[in-house]
Amino acid sequence: MTILPKPVEEPKSGFSPIPVIDISDPESKHAMVKACEDFGFFKVINHGVPSELVSVLEHEAVEFFSLPTSDKNQVAGYPFGYGNGKIGRNGDVGWVEYLLMNVNLDIGSDPFLPALLNNRETIRNAVLEYTTSARKMTCDVLEMITDGLGIKPRNTLSKLVSDQNSDSKFRLNFYPPCPLINENIYGGNNVIGFGEHTDPQILSVLRSNNTSGLQINLTNGSWISVPSDPSSFFFNVGDSLQVLTNGRFKSVKHRVLTNSMKSRVSMIYFAGPSLSQRISPLTCLMNNEDESLYEEFTWSEYKSSAYNSRLSDNRLQPFERKLFPLND
Repeated sequence: MTILPKPVEEPKSGFSPIPVIDISDPESKHAMVKACEDFGFFKVINHGVPSELVSVLEHEAVEFFSLPTSDKNQVAGYPFGYGNGKIGRNGDVGWVEYLLMNVNLDIGSDPFLPALLNNRETIRNAVLEYTTSARKMTCDVLEMITDGLGIKPRNTLSKLVSDQNSDSKFRLNFYPPCPLINENIYGGNNVIGFGEHTDPQILSVLRSNNTSGLQINLTNGSWISVPSDPSSFFFNVGDSLQVLTNGRFKSVKHRVLTNSMKSRVSMIYFAGPSLSQRISPLTCLMNNEDESLYEEFTWSEYKSSAYNSRLSDNRLQPFERKLFPLND
């Protein structure tokens, strides 16, 4: 890599425990709602996703990212395909390689997948099985959230991502060891692997190997590190779910720092609605005196706006309603 990403200082705040949700316990619904309100982030255990499924996909990912750069560049593309260093088209960079896929299409027909690995059938099946499990887990989580919020029917949120036309993505990220830290180029500071941002979708499901690096931003502005746990999954509240709850849930800002010694592999399932889905605060969550904080928009409109912004931009700001105080 030749792109020098932005350095960042290690946060000085103390560690704050990440909420842990036992998805096998229906009574965890209240803790899940609170985690969405307070953190916009939580860890899921007892999820039922086979560890073998995850291991196979991680192995295939490492095999791909170990290929010569010239081979990987053969499947480079935008928005889908391989990328190295550059994140999007608006000037953001990071110490990261990635592979982005649209998992709502027939994966076998994606033009970059046949060249992905010699054993292309293995990775195709691994991606299909993994994203099918991630989608089901996402629907289970969303139905627990609706139970915790007292929303009827139970599939009010889950149907948005289980719809045949839902717009969901799958991303494999690879963060190689960063020698710039040891070379003291940045005075010993950390180097950004993936810059701070929120996810525009409804929910994001993250799993990584045993190398840490992920950090989330708390409501007081401080950053905390998320301990790695390869046996669990981490859920991010996305911008769309923040709007659907009229700001009750917080879309969590997060980032990834590099490691000087070890590589980090992460896999993220982004659960989005169909492009034509209209998104606005759910009326069942609003009292008569409550006002909507956001203008209604379609997922297609918001997605287009988000993709034309920088990572750290407040992507929801253009869609916030201008509220004026009532005259006495």
